[in-house]
Amino acid sequence: MTSATQLRREISARNLLRAVEHGHETTYGSVQSVIYNDSGDGTHGNFYPGAYRRIVAKPEWARRLTKAYTASDRVARSTDRQRHELDCAVSSDALLMNIFCAPGTCRSAALCRLLNVEPGLQPQFGTRTYTPLRDGYDDRTEVDMQLGDLLVEAKFSENGFGKARPNLMVRYPEFEQVFDVERLPRLRGEFRHYQLLRGVLAAQHHGYRFALFCDARRPDLHEAWLYVLSAVISPELRNSLLLVTWQEVAGCLSRPLQTFLANKYGITAADPLHR
Repeated sequence: MTSATQLRREISARNLLRAVEHGHETTYGSVQSVIYNDSGDGTHGNFYPGAYRRIVAKPEWARRLTKAYTASDRVARSTDRQRHELDCAVSSDALLMNIFCAPGTCRSAALCRLLNVEPGLQPQFGTRTYTPLRDGYDDRTEVDMQLGDLLVEAKFSENGFGKARPNLMVRYPEFEQVFDVERLPRLRGEFRHYQLLRGVLAAQHHGYRFALFCDARRPDLHEAWLYVLSAVISPELRNSLLLVTWQEVAGCLSRPLQTFLANKYGITAADPLHR
């Protein structure tokens, strides 16, 4: 059982050790973040080598590498170059791509059973879904990954899922059809776990499934998911919503990739059949 800060501290310690062999810099603060650099030789300290080679060779995946890093002001000489979110050791997007861009991952029979997807699908990262709003506009929700009919929200060391005012949520015409609103948790009147609510609404509108990927060491994120899940009215929709841990995913992967995840993230493989 680990808080977001404790997990960031652990990942920082792990990556400060391994970063000695890679180009990197660190942020200021009580918990340093390691920011890796592209080595210039086709490798990158924040990525599994096989995954990184495939990412840079595929333009639609490589575009994800340009996602801006929002904490650049906590880096020395912050204006000398542009940093990117996926350079950061604690990036959940980088973790997701390390796994799903690695050779053989999407052909793993065990992983396909865990996620209930067909083998050999090509993941899409940072894709947009369109959920209608009452004013005639669409909510263009970005999902971290789409794999077939499965939308994925990936979390690792983030604090949570954000919150939204009631007048924002009622703009979704399906909000009160999908959720028993009285069961949804609130904080000072605002609905908690907004990213999860948006994800479920997008899945409902498009006829997709939705999964939260998070760490087994983060019971706070598991609890948030269960609060949202318990408020879903339709049993059919509820059965299409998944909670998957990185440890379960790791249990479906190749030994070299498992070793990489264990060393860099402290993610040790769990048997996906024992959920």
